[in-house]
Amino acid sequence: MKLDRITSNPNRMNGQPCIRNLRLTVRRVIELLATYPDRAELHQEFPELEDEDIRQVLIFASSYLDDRIIELPNRYEAVA
Repeated sequence: MKLDRITSNPNRMNGQPCIRNLRLTVRRVIELLATYPDRAELHQEFPELEDEDIRQVLIFASSYLDDRIIELPNRYEAVA
């Protein structure tokens, strides 16, 4: 898996992983995806963000969830 659009520079954005050395962190892109469910609107607001950037952000973020089990309280269980 090649994540060539995710960059990290200790002198930029406190070393947080960013998209192509832009000032858009992986975390910010995840927040934007939640805020803008319409991808066209997201691209209108952030034209520098490309579909491949978004794909790699999601892969990068999901790699941190690998092999982790998160216990949720019972109150979040679905009721049939």
